[in-house]
Amino acid sequence: MKKDDKVQVIESVTEKLENNEVFYLADTSELTVETINKLRRLCFKRGVSMQVVKNTLLKKAMEKSQKDFEPLFDVLKGATSLMIAQVGNGPGKVIKEFRKNSSKPILKGAWIEESIYIGDDQLENLASLKSKEELIGDIIGLLQSPANNVVSALKSGGNTLSGVLKTLSEKEG
Repeated sequence: MKKDDKVQVIESVTEKLENNEVFYLADTSELTVETINKLRRLCFKRGVSMQVVKNTLLKKAMEKSQKDFEPLFDVLKGATSLMIAQVGNGPGKVIKEFRKNSSKPILKGAWIEESIYIGDDQLENLASLKSKEELIGDIIGLLQSPANNVVSALKSGGNTLSGVLKTLSEKEG
């Protein structure tokens, strides 16, 4: 690879790291071209972009970035694929789904909104993270629940309440 090409790759990867809050580093070594292509198609379907990057170029891009990626430097060994998504659990779900039929990719590390996760043992936790939209939906559901209960009680108790008021008014008369 020519020096100009390396500089372009570093610039491109640095920009991706700067502009995204979620990326995973995965070991895709020993996967055949056909298997890698299947993984790429699955990533595309799930809104995850995947790029195989040389570790030295990825490390230089990380160093050039304004973010502190230093804890991830130790995982930059072997073949590394950079998986970028808008949703924190996206790449985790893709890896987990793909591994139903394959032993790889193996999660090396992840960066999710300034939190760093290292090791394949983190995959289960990362795949089960809720997205921002899911959390907002849960909160809205929780907030609506008490209001729905009050409205429901008023509707069902309407006949009872009017009966009590009628009885009380008749007693006084």
